[in-house]
Amino acid sequence: MRVIFMGTPDFSVGTLEALIEAGHEIVLAVTQPDKPRGRGKEMQYSPVKEAALAHDIPVYQPQRIRNAECVEELKKYPADVMVVIAFGQILPKEILDMTKYGCINVHASLLPDYRGAAPIQWAVINGEPVSGVTTMQMDEGLDTGDMIMKTEIVLDEKETGGSLHDKLAEAGAKLCVETLKAVEDGTAVRTKQGETGTDYAKQLNKKMGDIDWTKPAVEIERLIRGLNPWPSAYTSWSDKTMKIWEAEVLDKESGQAPGTVAEVDKKTFAVQTGKGMLKILSLQLPGKKRMDTDAFLRGNQIKIGETL
Repeated sequence: MRVIFMGTPDFSVGTLEALIEAGHEIVLAVTQPDKPRGRGKEMQYSPVKEAALAHDIPVYQPQRIRNAECVEELKKYPADVMVVIAFGQILPKEILDMTKYGCINVHASLLPDYRGAAPIQWAVINGEPVSGVTTMQMDEGLDTGDMIMKTEIVLDEKETGGSLHDKLAEAGAKLCVETLKAVEDGTAVRTKQGETGTDYAKQLNKKMGDIDWTKPAVEIERLIRGLNPWPSAYTSWSDKTMKIWEAEVLDKESGQAPGTVAEVDKKTFAVQTGKGMLKILSLQLPGKKRMDTDAFLRGNQIKIGETL
């Protein structure tokens, strides 16, 4: 099929590559405008733009896809279907209805659970045993369109936001190719979404990573994994921001107040939480690389009774 592909981050690239490999003709890649990044604030391409240019695919980067001139621009590229995956803007009805098969979205959750911007990380933070990918026929709502296909991924007990991202990106690429085949063959079955009691997967921000030690150790450990690699979980130590990258739940109590260092040995230290203790296995200080806790303790002194 002739495809207009809409996507922006790394998560979208695998699907773009899979569609090309499956023999689909990508007539246009639509992605977010270049943004300044890093200390030098140099303009950087989105991962989808880089991938598209590598395949000599024309790229369009609208500031606001709903503008009339953007709709007219898309009409210049006749296509059978639009594939949308983590594009980053809401599409108007004019675009949703522009092609023969409409807009097919690849969403990183088992809809109707975890609609929204950050389904991958929230699945880890909330301790879900299973996540997955859903393809759907887009409508004007936010992740509310009719479901077409699903695939499930069982989460590892040490799953991070980063590791689940990679698993779902790979699964989503395969599912999208299968979905387009079914859509073209006329065998695709579309199922209405029911309502769900699951929390909306709201956007992540850096403040979310500020560890509240009054919460149970189990919840904090999941937060640490869910926000790895971004925006990361952190606490304060010796007037410095200490990122916590890996931790282990200890099912015991020290009698200390939450946030207090309760145990220290040569290789690690443990912090009292609202319920249970958390052994810190990997961390990072400002200007330093991520390190195992034993390496940190060889160059820094942390004492029982200190408060984080």
